[in-house]
Amino acid sequence: MNVSSASSCVRMNALRSSSSSYSSSIYGNASQFLLLKVIREEERTRGSRGGNGQVRCTLAAEPETLRTPELKDYERPDSFGRFGIFGGKYVPETLMAALANLEEAYRSMANNAEFQAELNGILKDYVGRETPLYFAERLSEYYRRPDGTGPLIYLKREDLNHTGAHKINNAVAQALLAKRLGKRRIIAETGAGQHGVATATVCARFGLDCVVYMGAQDMERQSLNVFRMRLLGAEVRPVHSGTATLKDATSEAIRDWVTNVETTHYILGSVAGPHPYPMLVRDFHAVIGKETRRQALEKWGGKPDVLVACVGGGSNAMGLFHEFVDDEDVRLIGVEAAGFGIGTNKHAATLTMGQVGVLHGAMSYLLQDDDGQIIEPHSISAGLDYPGVGPEHSFLKDIGRAEYFSVTDDEALEAFQQLSKLEGIIPALETSHALAFLEKLCPTLEHGTRVVLNCSGRGDKDVNSVIKYLKGKY
Repeated sequence: MNVSSASSCVRMNALRSSSSSYSSSIYGNASQFLLLKVIREEERTRGSRGGNGQVRCTLAAEPETLRTPELKDYERPDSFGRFGIFGGKYVPETLMAALANLEEAYRSMANNAEFQAELNGILKDYVGRETPLYFAERLSEYYRRPDGTGPLIYLKREDLNHTGAHKINNAVAQALLAKRLGKRRIIAETGAGQHGVATATVCARFGLDCVVYMGAQDMERQSLNVFRMRLLGAEVRPVHSGTATLKDATSEAIRDWVTNVETTHYILGSVAGPHPYPMLVRDFHAVIGKETRRQALEKWGGKPDVLVACVGGGSNAMGLFHEFVDDEDVRLIGVEAAGFGIGTNKHAATLTMGQVGVLHGAMSYLLQDDDGQIIEPHSISAGLDYPGVGPEHSFLKDIGRAEYFSVTDDEALEAFQQLSKLEGIIPALETSHALAFLEKLCPTLEHGTRVVLNCSGRGDKDVNSVIKYLKGKY
């Protein structure tokens, strides 16, 4: 076993400490992270190997006595591709070389002036960056208290990007990487269709072949985006297995990649999946937070007090949060989909209700039963209808740096209509979940608190779904 297999050894020891799931015992409190760090330090400093070349892993006898770790104790991610215990590479051997090559290409391009100049030029002239930080005056007024006090709400307008969402940031950058890797065939998964549209768009722009996997149910409720992808020259392959939604589309995309890894690059659309994707996708979306910091300084001479974003896999949220993770005076709030309610089995509130497990190549919080089988999620929003979440979100939750809440389908629909009427902005149903949480958040905030909410996408794609939902309800 090589050093990269240490995570598997840690996992096996942890499983021996618990007769149930990954989420119990060792994985139940903050000591898990320092414990893992101690094990890795032992590997690095003592050359912790037996004579047979096996990595030796040691668990502290009483992990609860270890001090609670702090954010500064961690690399994000470390050399194993992990955020604390989360992340890693749980993939077939077939993909290991492709992932290593992708990481190497990414790290070489990250400091390559020519690559960065090309990327920044495309983001500016093709995507339309930077996006505005818009003061939502009437929305702020709506949440003003009777005594005239209340928060000031700003929207980071990612909905104004070319293709109508934040997804294009990552798609453009990965397409440029794929060209440098010599791979002309691109595959992607999509739920709401925004990542599929973004991928099809950049493939048209760069002359690349494009195949997008999409759940059959999502194709029905996002028929406009299906047409857009095909118009852009992409092949859209329906996935009928499972619940025919995002999880199943992702699984099919990974199967394709395993089969065609030599010629194909997988543009994964979220901060999920095996390393280096959570890092890579986060960094390509980090432009959102960097712009926000600069714009806030220009507008009021300081930082936001609170950042709010919806979370499915979590790419738009990490894009906003990453710049501010080390600013501990800035609250980070992610909002998940509670569907019919977290007391039912029809929700997608992974961080609120999930347990630790492995899905799509990474360890993270998942919706799973006592036998470790995935519980099918539900959300009115196709982009949040996913039973997992990015590993860095799991990490930020467990160390207490970010807060995660959930809102129901009904609450999101109310917010969808409210922003449309108050600000003349029709938000995506994904974004509507973050907007809905303002109803609970704003009454708790001091006067003048500056809230930046990531308006991650526009709602044109969701109008037909909303019409059907409201007809069924009323």
